[in-house]
Parts: sequence; C-alpha cells; structure tokens
Amino acid sequence: MGKLLALLVLAGFAFAWWSGNRQRRALTMPLGEARSLLGLRSGADADEIRAAHRRIIARVHPDAGGTPELARRTNLARDVLLRELNANRQH
Repeated sequence: MGKLLALLVLAGFAFAWWSGNRQRRALTMPLGEARSLLGLRSGADADEIRAAHRRIIARVHPDAGGTPELARRTNLARDVLLRELNANRQH
C-alpha cells in the first residue's frame, strides 16, 4: 500500500510539473507571429492592436463559427503585443 501511495504522489508531482510547463509555453508566441495573426505592422499602438483584435475575434470566435483554438491564439496575440508595447514604454 505504501508503494502505491508513493507512486500516486510521484505521478501527481509529475503531472503538476508537466501541466505547469505546458501552460507557460501557451502564454507566449513570437512577436512576428502575433503581428501577422492580427495583420499589424511593427509600430502599431494599443488602439490599433485592440481594433485589429476586435475585427479578427468577431470572425474566429466559436459563437461566430470559429474555433476555441483560433480565439485563444487571437487573444494571445493581442496580449503579447500589448505586453510588449507596455514593456517598451517603461524603458
């Protein structure tokens, strides 16, 4: 019984590590890919980023016939570009 419990605990730690790493990878994308996905140039400001996001998400959202993955990637592109814009402003 002790070995089974130890195996379950080890499996729980392994799953937590795996899902944490997977989640971190999913929180970013290359800037070029984000710009391309939203159809933006490199100097786009926050208003342009948000407008492009609204335009694209209206087409790719699951409620509009798109898929959850397309909506997730579109939201991620917006977040990545806004985060980069804010980071550049602070420097």
